[in-house]
Amino acid sequence: MWIERLARDIGALGQSEGTTLERALDQMSRAAALGVPGCSAALVVVWREVEGPDGSVRHVVADYGASHADLSTALEHQYTSDQGPTVEAVREMRQVRVGDVLREHRWPRYTSMAVQCGDRSSVTVPSELPGEGRGDGRVVTFGVHSSRADAFDEDVVVPLTALLAEHAAAALHNVGRQADAARETAHMRRAMSARTVIDQAKGIIMHARGCDADAAFTALREVAQRNRKKVVDVARDLVAENTGPQQRMRRPGTDGR
Repeated sequence: MWIERLARDIGALGQSEGTTLERALDQMSRAAALGVPGCSAALVVVWREVEGPDGSVRHVVADYGASHADLSTALEHQYTSDQGPTVEAVREMRQVRVGDVLREHRWPRYTSMAVQCGDRSSVTVPSELPGEGRGDGRVVTFGVHSSRADAFDEDVVVPLTALLAEHAAAALHNVGRQADAARETAHMRRAMSARTVIDQAKGIIMHARGCDADAAFTALREVAQRNRKKVVDVARDLVAENTGPQQRMRRPGTDGR
């Protein structure tokens, strides 16, 4: 059935290796705009929970994808005015339906902007992203919008949007896990690279001074402290000065370093 197929397509957008959050959100919004009956544009927003100085908790936008630029403008207005279907959906953590924004009285500061942006009717559903200890209270809101009033068959589009929100949440969680893994790998590579160059610099100092590894590292650290630099940066400078066609040893602490 086309509903299940569309939901699977939305869910699959987070499975490709190397997919970024921004790219996944953009693809999800376009897929919904093309696949949901009556939909003119779609908006998918990832929110994260933050705690204020007074202990109050609110959701802030982490990233979003909009199939049409006007929806981006509408979201920015909702966010700054704290009025509109998307911010209400995440604030109340419930489905928000709009038959015709001109008949609405819930968001008086949003009405004129909605009309300008062609956002006459909409269905917006929030869904929590799986946690696994992330602890940031992330939520995705999945919204389908139309430039026409009463554009959506509620018996079809409301449950469909809820289904798409669930699949999007699962897919975006997977994207987040991939990004975490990539950051961890990059961190490990940087750490290994830093350790290698520090070991090389220590070897240069040990050969020049006839000292042991601990004394060589102490020398590197002292130069770094005097020059307000990182130890790894001092090590890179020393290795660079002692490699290449014209190698010459400069001991840490000479030439004012």
